[in-house]
Amino acid sequence: MDPQGSLTTFMGLEPYELDRIIGNSILDESPLSIHTDLHGMDLAPANITLSAVELQLASVMARETRLRLTLSSIRDNYDYILIDCPPSLGVLSILSLTAADYVLIPIQTHFKAFKGTELLLNTIKEIKKHVNPQLAIAGFVPTLFSNASQDKIILEALEQQLAPLGRIYPPIPRATAFADAAMNRQPLAVYSAKHPSLTVLKQIAIGMDELE
Repeated sequence: MDPQGSLTTFMGLEPYELDRIIGNSILDESPLSIHTDLHGMDLAPANITLSAVELQLASVMARETRLRLTLSSIRDNYDYILIDCPPSLGVLSILSLTAADYVLIPIQTHFKAFKGTELLLNTIKEIKKHVNPQLAIAGFVPTLFSNASQDKIILEALEQQLAPLGRIYPPIPRATAFADAAMNRQPLAVYSAKHPSLTVLKQIAIGMDELE
């Protein structure tokens, strides 16, 4: 659900060569265009044309539920459906939160990112109140963590202030391997199977499994 198409590129597809994306199904209620068996996963891709879809949704009835309806036909085919949200709290993010059972929140260990979390939490509260009362917070994932003093201060603040709302996972360290893996269009586990960050990612995966 991210018009930047970063995940689509990361999974080995070229976003600009795609004729159909998830936005087509949201608008015309047609079957999802799903690319299968990409590193053991399936993907409903996105590209920049999803930004135009966001504008067109302004005049669509019950637009908040469109993604949930789109996913309803395939929901039983999968153990997990992950929705990659855009980095802004616009219509596409609202559709995503309306369709989701849980929200996993990544937060950079920087002051501005930490302060921005308050807006997201307020949005989640509104979504729960008006359109998706079952939505729950799966946890918080500190990212791009380094040993700098500011990072440590923000991490401590996260643990103190957000722990009552959800699980705080160990921080994912800043590492060039993530960028290198993305450049090679591979998940980190494929690109560097012994990278120490995979230990944290595995804990997150186990935590998601425990929610069920």
